[in-house]
Amino acid sequence: MASPRLQAEFFARIADPQAVREIFEHLPGVFFFVKDDQGRHIAANSATYARFGIKGEEELVGAMDEKFFPPEVAKAYREDDQRVIRSGKPIINRLEVWYDEQHRLDWFLATKLPVRDRRGKVIGVMGITRRDEDRLRHHDVREVTEAVRMARENVHRVLGTAELARTVGLSERQLHRKIKAALGLSPYELLLRTRVQAAAEVLARTSTPISEVALDHGFCDQSAFTQQFRKRTGMTPKEFRQRQVG
Repeated sequence: MASPRLQAEFFARIADPQAVREIFEHLPGVFFFVKDDQGRHIAANSATYARFGIKGEEELVGAMDEKFFPPEVAKAYREDDQRVIRSGKPIINRLEVWYDEQHRLDWFLATKLPVRDRRGKVIGVMGITRRDEDRLRHHDVREVTEAVRMARENVHRVLGTAELARTVGLSERQLHRKIKAALGLSPYELLLRTRVQAAAEVLARTSTPISEVALDHGFCDQSAFTQQFRKRTGMTPKEFRQRQVG
């Protein structure tokens, strides 16, 4: 029978309370983070730094999700965090799709756990996201996976939801229901967000004029591109490019 005293004594002898973080540096495809109850980042592993596009902890500690994600995504993450903090109950292995460290859409399983102080009060949240290759082959998400693939492959034109639905073998209503259930967004938003992300990669890697990037990703002009880009990233294409260069 396990001894609570033996366990408590062992953990009391650990010199560095943060030593457990080291394990997350050696788990490929796993993004680890800790945030306080105000939503401020406290710690993460190097894979998370790469995902955020930062060099290390000095750029992370104290930052909010809005620094790294589009406003609506940061809001969704904040709501999840607060749900865990208020209830004290974890979120376990929830399927999500978002961008990996190469800024490509991919499947992840997200797990969030409450962080408690010595008195048992919840003072924050810690979690991991990890790739879920097996789920890609699962029937429940087969059509969604195909829709994500189509979105990736058509970032240079406006792909309509009707065409997307026909391609994956669903009605528009079925497609909307499945994508909304799996990803928490509409097919239209998936398509638009994917085009914006692809354009952002070009802005970060090249000096191609913004007007040209806009047209090459299915936007009618630079003004429309700027409007949609700002809505999903919190900054204009010009501001985004300057941040990447800076």
